[in-house]
Amino acid sequence: MLLRTTAHVKVVLLILGMMLGSTARAQDASVSGFVRDAETGETLLLANVRIKDTLIGAASNTSGYYTLTGLEAGDYVIQYSYIGYETLELEIRLAAGESLRRDADLAPQQFEVDEVVVTAEADSEEEQRRLGVSKMQTATIRQLPTILEPDVFRSLQLLPGVKSASDFSSGLYIRGGSPDQTLILLDRTAVYNPTHFFGLFSTFNPDAIKDVRLYKGAYGAEYGGRIGSVVDIYNKDGNRRENAGSVSLGLLASRALIEGPHKKGSWMLAVRRSTVEPLLAIARNADVEGIPNTFYFYDANGKVNFDLDENNRISTSFYVGQDVVDVPIAEGVAAKLRYGNRTVSTNWTHLFSERLFSNFTLTGSQYFSKPEFEFATTEVFQTNDVWDYSIKGDFEFLPDSRHAWKAGFWAGNYRFDFRSVFDGLEGLNLRTRAIYTNVFGEYVFRPTADWTITSGIRGAYFSDGDYLRFEPRLSVERRLTDRLFAQVGMGRYHQFLTLVTNEAFSGLDTWLSAAENVQPAFGDQIVTGLKFATDSGFRVEWEGYYRTMNDLFSLNPFLPDVAGLDYEDLFHVGEGYATGSELFLQGRIGRFSGFAGYTYGLTKRRFPTINENEYYAPKYDRTHDVNVTTTARITRKWEFTSVFTYATGQAYTRPSSQYRLGNSPFEAQQTDVLVSPFNGARLPAYHRLDIGFTRKGKLFGGDSELQLQVINAYNRRNIWFYFYEFEDDGSVSREVVPQIPVPVPNISYTLRF
Repeated sequence: MLLRTTAHVKVVLLILGMMLGSTARAQDASVSGFVRDAETGETLLLANVRIKDTLIGAASNTSGYYTLTGLEAGDYVIQYSYIGYETLELEIRLAAGESLRRDADLAPQQFEVDEVVVTAEADSEEEQRRLGVSKMQTATIRQLPTILEPDVFRSLQLLPGVKSASDFSSGLYIRGGSPDQTLILLDRTAVYNPTHFFGLFSTFNPDAIKDVRLYKGAYGAEYGGRIGSVVDIYNKDGNRRENAGSVSLGLLASRALIEGPHKKGSWMLAVRRSTVEPLLAIARNADVEGIPNTFYFYDANGKVNFDLDENNRISTSFYVGQDVVDVPIAEGVAAKLRYGNRTVSTNWTHLFSERLFSNFTLTGSQYFSKPEFEFATTEVFQTNDVWDYSIKGDFEFLPDSRHAWKAGFWAGNYRFDFRSVFDGLEGLNLRTRAIYTNVFGEYVFRPTADWTITSGIRGAYFSDGDYLRFEPRLSVERRLTDRLFAQVGMGRYHQFLTLVTNEAFSGLDTWLSAAENVQPAFGDQIVTGLKFATDSGFRVEWEGYYRTMNDLFSLNPFLPDVAGLDYEDLFHVGEGYATGSELFLQGRIGRFSGFAGYTYGLTKRRFPTINENEYYAPKYDRTHDVNVTTTARITRKWEFTSVFTYATGQAYTRPSSQYRLGNSPFEAQQTDVLVSPFNGARLPAYHRLDIGFTRKGKLFGGDSELQLQVINAYNRRNIWFYFYEFEDDGSVSREVVPQIPVPVPNISYTLRF
């Protein structure tokens, strides 16, 4: 294992040597710098930077840094643009071989309500049109109607190709993949169970988030560890200009944020806590059964940044969150649960030169779940802990406008502990200790202004089982016109972890890993797309995809007793595939803006223990999925937002008949149920409308915002599941359990100062 790790490091050093060697040969002029918010000093990730009236351009990276290389001596006008900000133009003069540093501060865009023309961003951003990539603005996340709180994951579920299991799940089911097939990163740190309120919404406080980017498939070699997709989230750095803050009060949860500058940088702290206790107390006083004795959650995000000099920046960020539940289920039956996440990361951004950029990150992540159940005098409890400590390094090198290199490594120590005890007897005790190492290299070649070819390879090693895997990646983009791009991408992906999930209660989720005799899962993806942006700013995007999923190892649900079994005997191994077509439209006309997405998708699974090893549709398979989001500026103070969702009904298993043994040798007659094929039936179609009104004003010198919302506005009783009860006379009754049974109002008030 040490030899393999050493070999991986040598590969990275070799690539870096090639980069540094090329630096000496690069004699053309260049311009580089950071793109920032003019009001707060926050760096803007993946902003568009281009030389005016040319096709020469680049996107700022995940640290807000950009480089334009391969320029001849002369005078230029650089255009900086970012969605939601005014376009900035800077005039520069370059001498032969000069390396010029130019930071750019962009002012937030102000929309005039009297306009009747399209005012959306006209320039097609290089990063925004990347294959399989979607970005969600945090301002949009805070504005959308929501059940409890503005939520990152629920907003992502409005994008084509992304589905939810139910109204009570914030889990991301992306292009036919389950939630564990999506890598969740917060400031470059893996997060293992980012949910609150049994999975009702995610752990990410939108006030603390600067950037949310979703890579739905066929992503480049810099990401790995999952066979499906990536959600990359970055915390705010903090206001570098002045002290600022905000307070948001809601019916069920409230938030607060403070941020400001210090002598060498900035800082930020955001906290959030549920405030549902008064409602629970009212319900308990009304003798409503099953009301929790204790039910709350909290979380906190923080970040501090130090600018050592113009070429070196250090930042440390953290997240801590926890849910605490104590609920009586029935007489003599109670449940207690404590679960949550903790993360910390320290990042050093270093510029070796204007052409060679680097990030080095130390990360730590912990997920814990500790449920306890009491049945009269019988106690049942389990503990599940995941620790992940790692070091990462990423390098970007741009020798000229036609060539770009990326390389990096990610190595760490993964620990997993799971223990269950029933009435004092240990049922299962699992421990995993594994070293993992990843290295990657990626090369971008632009032979002409119309072609971009990106090739890469990633190597992954997992010590538990001594697995070494390689993952080639390739994507090609062809500019057909100034506004129309054709793309294709493909790659192989591996996954060494699997999630045993309870869709109704995410606090019981358990992570398991590959091991000796338990092969890691792997899959291949191919994605093709067309991206078009009009001169007036409308975007139209189409993508089609096909992906395979092999060696899917999952805990076998049909094992009667797992005590004493070898680790590999706990699993059943299956396979699957997913294919689909997605359409996305976005634009703004005067007072109206919004986006709409449509997905035609198909996903299948098969396991030898289910449905006689025939393919079946998992619960989250949706043939048709439509989401339409609209915002209308009514007056200078009032805005209206609506979200309409339609989806094919989810798959379920329908009982078809009942039989009874007439000559049973037992005292009571045996009864069983014959069912239709597993998930062979469909619930009725799902659809729902949410609406909201926002009033912006002033209070005590600060900006205020009142939100009035109604979820499920036209009272659609979407079915969550059917509950069947078999009577002694042989009859069968079916009860419908709805998701959101009535229109749900929500109100919140935010003050920013």
